[in-house]
Amino acid sequence: MADPKMTPHTQTVLRALLGRDADGERRSAVLTSGLYGLELSKMTDLPNGTLFPLLERLRQAGWVERYWEQDDVAEAEGRPRRRFFRLTDKGAERAPLALAEATAPSNPRMTGRPGLAGGTA
Repeated sequence: MADPKMTPHTQTVLRALLGRDADGERRSAVLTSGLYGLELSKMTDLPNGTLFPLLERLRQAGWVERYWEQDDVAEAEGRPRRRFFRLTDKGAERAPLALAEATAPSNPRMTGRPGLAGGTA
């Protein structure tokens, strides 16, 4: 499957899965263990109807994998199991490049929109 489209929502989710907004120790844990669905939803401020289809598209592209936490962990905490999402090796390699490309200006010489104040004519 082709690389996913870098929409603003996709970029937000990838930054969260890369641990970009976390300190060094947390970043390592995010990359290793991933994030569970509710945690991702809160971090990205995306509703489930937006987040989970996006995660599925990333999974189908081979950028994200999902897994259930161990039963004994959830039972020890008296709650249902959580489904975690983390970047695959492919996703960890391509996501930073795709994010850089998505945020880079398409034409570095063009600083604004043509015909508008501050733009080029």
